[in-house]
Amino acid sequence: MKALNSSLQETVEAFDNVRDYLHTFEFTLGGNWEYDHGSFDRYLDEAHKVWLRIPFEVTEGTLDGDTDETDAMVKIGAPYVLKHVYNEGNDPEAHMMTVSALVNQFQTPLDPDAEIESEWIGKAEKLMRDVEQKWLH
Repeated sequence: MKALNSSLQETVEAFDNVRDYLHTFEFTLGGNWEYDHGSFDRYLDEAHKVWLRIPFEVTEGTLDGDTDETDAMVKIGAPYVLKHVYNEGNDPEAHMMTVSALVNQFQTPLDPDAEIESEWIGKAEKLMRDVEQKWLH
């Protein structure tokens, strides 16, 4: 993981505005959101292994990421780049069992916090500058 500096850090804004704005840069609400925090994620590579993540916490209202509108206000955290290196192909240790297949359908990452090449850090910094420059204007 590599933290990035951002002028957006500590900014408080309506969740709907942030979500809609970041969507124009191809960010999506990360699947790890909760009612009091979450993140907006954007892949940086075609294999979807390197990501730029902008975390947030809910400061007011209620977040329900499954609806089009919410009254939540969020505070933007420090963005960071992360890289996940996954096993590719079939897991040789896997056994064909119906119940197990329903529960254990994904392999454990080889390295969930792999070293990030400078190319991806540069791309993330450029993307953050673009996001900051046009921030909700």
